[in-house]
Amino acid sequence: MFSEYEVKKQICEIGKRIYMNGFVAANDGNITVKINDNEIIATPTGVSKGFMTPDMLVKVNMNGEVLSSTGKYKPSSEIKMHLRVYKERPDVKSVVHAHPPYGTSFAIAGIPLTKPIMPEAVISLGCVPIAEYGTPSTNEIPDAISKYLQNYDALLLENHGALTYGADLISAYYKMESLEFYAKLTFISTLLGGPKELSDSQVARLYEIRQKLGIQGRHPGDLCNTLECSTNKRVTESSKKR
Repeated sequence: MFSEYEVKKQICEIGKRIYMNGFVAANDGNITVKINDNEIIATPTGVSKGFMTPDMLVKVNMNGEVLSSTGKYKPSSEIKMHLRVYKERPDVKSVVHAHPPYGTSFAIAGIPLTKPIMPEAVISLGCVPIAEYGTPSTNEIPDAISKYLQNYDALLLENHGALTYGADLISAYYKMESLEFYAKLTFISTLLGGPKELSDSQVARLYEIRQKLGIQGRHPGDLCNTLECSTNKRVTESSKKR
């Protein structure tokens, strides 16, 4: 069990990694960790994730009300998105929101990550849908992500960025790294003529490996095929309108 101060130090460290990896610019992004049933440590608004110190972090309750903060620091206006994840997924203890360039580009283009192109991505993420656009700081984004929370641990946010969550901060952050790497490889392999996708039987065996490894969290599994079909339908309908 980590102390509250240790949790804050870990958030600052992950904030630096997100910033140095180019997953955010300026003051973008936010991170939270749920430390008990009613208390959450959150990154402050208006502060670069690469330059945070533990004293800048804010503690809020499950209603988003500030329990403790130092000086002028306030939680991000997007805390509502994090709270929705915690309320609908009791197994989740940390949420990371960022704007990784490749993943966000797919979100802007309206293309979910559905192609099974490498074992690691299939095992850790499966596929990544796009939650419909919502105005930041409003309940539109929490409402948009709600329908995906029970089946996915990573989401793209339409014209916005990405959201990942897990049983602890490290796993939530690693999902963000995996999402961005998956998006980058998908983009590059498409430029090279298109990725050679794994077969259904190969994917099924990877799902079995995931179960044997006992990896925590939700996994879309067969929903990936449904997601891909709906994506192809939208692309076809869009082409007909041109």
